[in-house]
Amino acid sequence: MAEKRQKFDAEFREGAVRIVTETGKSVGEVAEDLGINETTLASWVSRARRAGRAGTGQPADDELARLRQENAQLRKDNKELSMERDVLKRCMVIWVK
Repeated sequence: MAEKRQKFDAEFREGAVRIVTETGKSVGEVAEDLGINETTLASWVSRARRAGRAGTGQPADDELARLRQENAQLRKDNKELSMERDVLKRCMVIWVK
């Protein structure tokens, strides 16, 4: 005989997805802890990742994105300072003559 399907509210689903993504625990571990089917939780996590709400679940990815942004800013600043230095060099050459 078919089992009656459980209904989970959106808050419970989002909380379960956050546990998987933020703690780094496997889907199977979290599903067992919460007493839900592993494939059900896996589909929630997959759907959340596709929607962009859950990210990748790895703090290293956030750190990498931050470092890339910082690197781009530093390169821009370095280029600007190099241009200013070159202008000052030219001014000194003109002033010395």
